[in-house]
Amino acid sequence: MFKRCILLVCIFCFYFSQAQYDTESSTKIQQDSIKRKEFMQHLGQGYFPTRFLDLDLRYLIKFNQYEGIRTGLGFVTNNNFSERYRINSYLVYGFRDHRFKYSIGGGFRVSENTNTWINLAYTDDLQETGSTKFITDGRFFQFFEPRLLNIDLFHKHITKKISIEHELHNTLIFESEFATSKIEPTYAYNFNLNGNQFTNFDISYAKLALNWNPFNKTVQLSEDKSTIKPGFPQFTLQYTKSFKDVLSSDFNFSKIDFKSIFRLGSANQSFSEITLVSGIANGNAPLTHLYHAYPNNITKQTIMQRFSVAGLTSFETMYFNEFFSDKFATLQYKYFLKPFKISQRFKPQVVLISRYAIGNMQHPEQHENISFSTLNKGYTESGFELNKLLFGFGLSFTYRYGAYHLPDISDNVALKFTFNVSL
Repeated sequence: MFKRCILLVCIFCFYFSQAQYDTESSTKIQQDSIKRKEFMQHLGQGYFPTRFLDLDLRYLIKFNQYEGIRTGLGFVTNNNFSERYRINSYLVYGFRDHRFKYSIGGGFRVSENTNTWINLAYTDDLQETGSTKFITDGRFFQFFEPRLLNIDLFHKHITKKISIEHELHNTLIFESEFATSKIEPTYAYNFNLNGNQFTNFDISYAKLALNWNPFNKTVQLSEDKSTIKPGFPQFTLQYTKSFKDVLSSDFNFSKIDFKSIFRLGSANQSFSEITLVSGIANGNAPLTHLYHAYPNNITKQTIMQRFSVAGLTSFETMYFNEFFSDKFATLQYKYFLKPFKISQRFKPQVVLISRYAIGNMQHPEQHENISFSTLNKGYTESGFELNKLLFGFGLSFTYRYGAYHLPDISDNVALKFTFNVSL
C-alpha cells in the first residue's frame, strides 16, 4: 500500500512539473514571438533596435546625381533611454560634392494621454526642388528609393525649427511647426521679384497639418504593447504660411496641400488603390517651394539608356525638371490582381496602372535660368507592372499619351525594374 502511495505521488509530481514546464515553455514561445514581431516592425520602419538607441537605416547608403554615393548613420533614442525625452540625429557624407550633412534634434513629451511632444531640430542638408513633405506622414522607409537615383535638382538648406505633435484621437493626428531656413540652390537659378534678383534667400514659415485615418485599428501585441493597423481611406491636409521680414525672411506666400488614399477590396485578393495629391501656392514662392509631379524619367536618347527602377507613386514617363507648377493635382489608379501562386515562395503579381496630372503657373517668367513647361493641358500615362519575379524585383512598362505625347514614339515609353519587399 505504501509503495502504491509513493508511486501515485511521483506520478502526480511528474504531471504537475510537466504541466508547469509546458505553461512556462508556451509563455516563453509567446514572448519570443512578440519580440520577433516587434523587431520585424522596427526593421520595416527602417530601425535596427539596440538597448538604448534605434539605429536609423535610412542613412546607411544612397545615391543621387548631385552627391553621388551618400552614406552615414542616424539614430533615435528609445523608451529604454527615456519615455519622456528623446534625442535624434544623423550624419552623412556625399562623395561627389565632398560635403557633410547633418541634423541634431530632440524632444520632450508633455502629455502621455495625448502623446504630445515638443521637438527642436537643427538641420544642414539638401532637399529636392519642387518636393512637398507632409509633416504628419511621419516616417517613410524603403529599402531602396528608386527616384533618388536620378534626381539632380537640389537646394541646400540650413533649417532651425520647433514643432508640436499631438493626438486628438487614435485616428486624428495634429502637427505644427515653425521654422526658419537659409536656402541656396545648387543649380543656376534667379528668382526675379519686381526687378530684384534672388539667387539665395531666407524663408520663415509656419505649418499646420491634420492626418485623419478614420478606419485605423489598434492591434494589441501584449498587455502593455499595441500597434496600429492602417485602414482606408486616409486623409492629410497641410497649410504652410511664409512670413516676410520675420527673422529676415524674404517672401510672403502660402500653400495648401492635400492627399488622400483609397483602397477597395482585400489585400489577399484583387484590390484597387486610388491616390489623390493636390497643392496650391499663392504669393511670391520661389521654384524651390513650388511643385513638380514626382517625375522619374531621365533625359537619355534610348529606352535602354533610360532603364532604371520604377517608383511607387511617380510618373515613370515624365522627365526630371520637365514640369513645374504653382497649382497642381495628380490622380493615380492601381489595380492589383490576385498573386499567381506558382509555389510557396514564387507569387508574381500583375498591377495595372493609370496616372493623370494637371497644373499651371501664374508667373513662370519670374523663374530665370531654368526652362520648364506647365501641366495645364493634362498629362496622362498608363501601363502595368509584373512584380516579385525574383528577390522582390519585377518589370514595369508605361506609355505616355494625350496632350504631352512626344513625336518620337520611343520617347513616350518607360521600361524599368520594380522592387517590392515587405516585412
